[in-house]
Amino acid sequence: MFSIYGLTGQIFSGTLEQLGQVRAAVPVRRVRAIDEDGREWASPVPAGAGHSRYGPGPGAEAVREYATASRADLERGPLYRAEQIMQRPVIVLRADDDVAQAWRTLSNNRIHQSPVLDAAGRLAGLVSERNLLTALNVEDGVLRDVLARRVSDVMSSPVVSAHPATDIRRIARVMLDYGVDGVPVVDADHVLAGFISRSDILHAVIAEPPVSLWR
Repeated sequence: MFSIYGLTGQIFSGTLEQLGQVRAAVPVRRVRAIDEDGREWASPVPAGAGHSRYGPGPGAEAVREYATASRADLERGPLYRAEQIMQRPVIVLRADDDVAQAWRTLSNNRIHQSPVLDAAGRLAGLVSERNLLTALNVEDGVLRDVLARRVSDVMSSPVVSAHPATDIRRIARVMLDYGVDGVPVVDADHVLAGFISRSDILHAVIAEPPVSLWR
């Protein structure tokens, strides 16, 4: 389930398929769909199969070891939902923060983007280093030529968010289709619960198996 939030609050709630029909969420770029879902081989090697496609020897042994490890991972329980990999607590900015303050917050926390909350604490947008650089210059880590701008003047809004129970694969689809590097996670009470970036998904794929992105 996805929602769209802007300066006036929630303006949409629905499925990924419905999201594409919302004018406020027109994709910035389209990506050709993958022809076939990726598949992860996790079956045991058949008895007597001493040869891999690379021939007998170390390759076949490596395949057997991978199959054993894969079965052990599956016993730990797969990762499906946003709430399982999202960052929390979330570093946030306020819509009325000045751009210099926002830059320092991103820099000090070594992050490249942050959700933006309005005066009532609701999600209003998303701001990135790229957004902030439209209102300031940085030379050797020092802020220069800072314009009198607020975060609300430069942030991306409205912004697509996901529910904590949303399938990770669908969040990855939104990132690809809408050209965004992160998706805020907002619960049923419209409270910001977490944040998922591209790197969070990649980290989960690499370091937190088993990730059932393709089933």
